[in-house]
Amino acid sequence: MAGLYADLAALPLAVDSYELEPRERDVSSAFTRVTTIVRLRGDGEEGVGEDVTYDAEDQRSLQQAGPSAPLAGEHTLGSFSALLGSLELFPAPPHFEVYRNYRRWAFEAAALDLALRQAGRPFADAVGREARPVTFVVSMRLGEPPTAEPVLRRLALYPSLRFKLDPTSSWTDELVAELAATGAVESVDLKGRYTGTVIDQPADAQLYRRVAEGFPSALIEDPALTPETDAVLAPHRDRISWDEPIHSVADIEALPFPPRVINVKPSRFGTVEALLATYEHCAARGIRVYGGGQFELGPGRGQIQYLASLFHPDAANDVAPGEYNEPEPRPGLPTSPLAPAPASVGFRWG
Repeated sequence: MAGLYADLAALPLAVDSYELEPRERDVSSAFTRVTTIVRLRGDGEEGVGEDVTYDAEDQRSLQQAGPSAPLAGEHTLGSFSALLGSLELFPAPPHFEVYRNYRRWAFEAAALDLALRQAGRPFADAVGREARPVTFVVSMRLGEPPTAEPVLRRLALYPSLRFKLDPTSSWTDELVAELAATGAVESVDLKGRYTGTVIDQPADAQLYRRVAEGFPSALIEDPALTPETDAVLAPHRDRISWDEPIHSVADIEALPFPPRVINVKPSRFGTVEALLATYEHCAARGIRVYGGGQFELGPGRGQIQYLASLFHPDAANDVAPGEYNEPEPRPGLPTSPLAPAPASVGFRWG
């Protein structure tokens, strides 16, 4: 074990008990988001994390089972991570295998927060970095049939707001031109790597050409590469980014061509060790990184903002304050960049 994680792994961690707290909210992508807050307790301190597993049934089965995992004891952060890896944290098999990483990340983040609070240290100090203002974008879909109205309504309130949008095959040249005229589209997420979900977007060479040419400076995330789409995107490879397939350094090295930029969603990695190793790998190879969110409803959103502030503060981070995910925009929200707000101890933002 080496690198940023080595010192963290050695942190003592005392766990007495834990508690699960349900959260639920309607969000702008037309679904009800359910998450679970994990509260680890020990030595008079509490550490928090958030399970961002998307399936509500998977969340509710955890909440109904309650705090049944054998986590109590004297650990180090590293040995606690190994314990988590040996346990089955799902009462029933998850709907998608990647959800195992999402759930483990909730417990790993809570353990990191608790260990640092017990040690009286902030996360920034533990990794030798200083929190900086966080640039963010707002991620959203445009409905069916799609229209620019959701973007325009938000820009009316926040003219400097920037977006990460999810194009679909129903997007027209006229819609792309209207959106491009705003100058507010930082990235387009083609969702081409998903199968069996409500957000699947099959390979579509015509759509890919439309958005690649219509947004000539935007990042192009997660295309489905076929001979037809690869030919369309070949001139734009410097702008192609990956999200869904990235869970480790090995996944980056297995991509069809060396990436210039990737989207790092901490929950996809499952462990603090895998996440930090990825940051180090990208820094060593000149791969740009931006952060991604999972519609967090609790402390998980602040934790990804904290990570962005330390490792990629100036990128097009999909870590906007959660209020931007509400179905209708409202005035008075924080604007980009977010002022640094690390807690004085622990792994918390604000």
